[in-house]
Amino acid sequence: MSARIIAVMNQKGGVGKTTTAVNLAAGLAKAGRKVLVMDVDPQANLTTGLLRDKPAADKTLKGVFQNKVSLSEVIHHTDTQGLELIPSHISLAVVETELLGKIGRETVLKKAITSDIRERYDYIILDAPPSLGLFSVNILAAADEVLIPIQTEFYAMDGVAQLLEVVKLVQDNLNGSLKVGAVLLTMFDARTKLAAEVKEQVVKAFGQNVLSAVIPRNIKLAEAPSYGKSIFLYAPDSQGAKAYEEATVELLKMWGDYSE
Repeated sequence: MSARIIAVMNQKGGVGKTTTAVNLAAGLAKAGRKVLVMDVDPQANLTTGLLRDKPAADKTLKGVFQNKVSLSEVIHHTDTQGLELIPSHISLAVVETELLGKIGRETVLKKAITSDIRERYDYIILDAPPSLGLFSVNILAAADEVLIPIQTEFYAMDGVAQLLEVVKLVQDNLNGSLKVGAVLLTMFDARTKLAAEVKEQVVKAFGQNVLSAVIPRNIKLAEAPSYGKSIFLYAPDSQGAKAYEEATVELLKMWGDYSE
């Protein structure tokens, strides 16, 4: 077993990126897979969404990037069976600047995810920051594929072209096997003409990579992180939970890892 590494990325903020990383990871664990989710965003929203108690800075990804600890030393258990977390910390922002002058700065994360770590999990989910800086390059250098959440609003495709340019650069220079994987439409309001228009636009750009499952606007999805829970623990019967379960099943089928 060697984990498939999925980067959840869109440098445009507010598109449901962290919500998708949390609930996709929890959905995969709910489906019986062993999952590690990694918060590579200094805002640490994913960490807050899965852990009630904030860990000390050195017990997070910050310590890994500073070469003080290994990834296996900063793995935290969550309330979801089969789901473990590498948390982030607000002070991780400083580390990006520290890395700028270092050789091999683009592949720190790739080297940290050892074969031993990969063999412990079925999936490793990387939650990227809403930017295309050094952390995002590290994520792309380490990942097998990119999952792009796109909000069904005006200017939905803004920034996606730049993300794809960075993906191409990483493919050419750091990670030749990286590919663009699934595209997930979020904050979808089926009552609006705009949602249908955006979906059409995204399908035109990404074709069969666009998942049929869409994530609706859902108050329970917005509330869950403040309780340190995934949607499956916070509101298992909500529309948000059903949507992420559908997306998880569709992804497992796409990856050839689904059985009834």
